[in-house]
Amino acid sequence: MTTLVIGAGLIGSQIARILVERGEKPVLMDHAAQTKAIGEIVPLDRVTLIKGDVLQPLSIVDALRAHSITRIAHTAANPLLTLGAQNDPYSAINLNIMGTVNVLESARVTGVKRVVVSSSSVLNHYLQGGEDQGEFGKEEGFPRPTTFYSATKQAVESLGLNYARFCGIEFAGLRYGAAFGPWSGSGGGGPSNIVREAMRRVLAGEEALVPPGAMEWVYSKDAAGATVLALEAKDLGSRIFNITMGSLTTPSDMATAFSAAVPGAKVKFEAPAGAGISLSNRDTGADLSRAKRHIGYEPKFKLHDAVKDLADWMRRNPS
Repeated sequence: MTTLVIGAGLIGSQIARILVERGEKPVLMDHAAQTKAIGEIVPLDRVTLIKGDVLQPLSIVDALRAHSITRIAHTAANPLLTLGAQNDPYSAINLNIMGTVNVLESARVTGVKRVVVSSSSVLNHYLQGGEDQGEFGKEEGFPRPTTFYSATKQAVESLGLNYARFCGIEFAGLRYGAAFGPWSGSGGGGPSNIVREAMRRVLAGEEALVPPGAMEWVYSKDAAGATVLALEAKDLGSRIFNITMGSLTTPSDMATAFSAAVPGAKVKFEAPAGAGISLSNRDTGADLSRAKRHIGYEPKFKLHDAVKDLADWMRRNPS
């Protein structure tokens, strides 16, 4: 059993760590691997790190064949996610949609069955429309995504479901919440960078900025753990799963968590510069019952545990 992890970043590196702890030597594929940051999460001598690009399908096929890959975790996404896609729609559409199609098609032609793909909880929130209440034949039967990034993730899920239906791919799409966690490299989404910068500030005795709106988070270790559960499930039972902490986090919740992890932390409620589009439809948290029932996912890191773990990690890795 050999896993190809595509995208060796915030979540991909944690997936590799879990697989290593289970005795596997996974293959990590990245177009520009940040070896120092990866090595802080998982020992580099316990993984096989290769260069590859999801926009070059032959590089995926070569990796699958050369390393006798039996399953794939695809976590690569456009830089800065929602904000990045709004600033550069074409690149995000190309990478998220065609990159995922290249992964799915490479799996199809090489006979790899299990493919777990990172989707996003933006599909639970960045929506509008649906005035026709699901009635077929009416133009507004269903809500539509309201950002480029959420539109790409809807396409990714739909394509994956059709590869499952017609091509025998054991596809799972995981709707990660806004992810944060240990990672010293560049990249990641706007929310993860905001939390990391806020933690850097409070550890330095400075005032941290916390966005004023409610958010739905997932700790990177939980996102990775859910991915491994989906890779290993004998029968997925379903295809799309919410992977979050299971509740909304208010600004005061985040401030309290920072103060508990770093006594004396100073927190200001203000959207950091470049924080992007206002969050929408943030009234309720995601329902995790399907993920629990079919792949056994339950978050191990609620907000206070996650923030404390991040603080401890950043103290040990001050870079």
